[in-house]
Amino acid sequence: MALFDYSIDNSEKENLPPSKRVEVIIKYLTFHVYKYVNRGLFEEHKATFVLMICFKILTTAGKLNGADVAIFLKAGSSLDIKTER
Repeated sequence: MALFDYSIDNSEKENLPPSKRVEVIIKYLTFHVYKYVNRGLFEEHKATFVLMICFKILTTAGKLNGADVAIFLKAGSSLDIKTER
């Protein structure tokens, strides 16, 4: 709640219609949460976090679907490959 309140107080406050104001608050909150989480991560986990955020943004925008993300994350491990022992 503190991050949400911070975003409302510090985002752009010009005379905007309510729908645009909400959009501005959401964008500010998204970036602020990203910075907040990224600050707390170890260096080796930051790239994974950024990749997760990118996947979510692209999925929400309709440029990727769950199957595309699953193929990337599994790296072909779900393919039917038989190995000899």
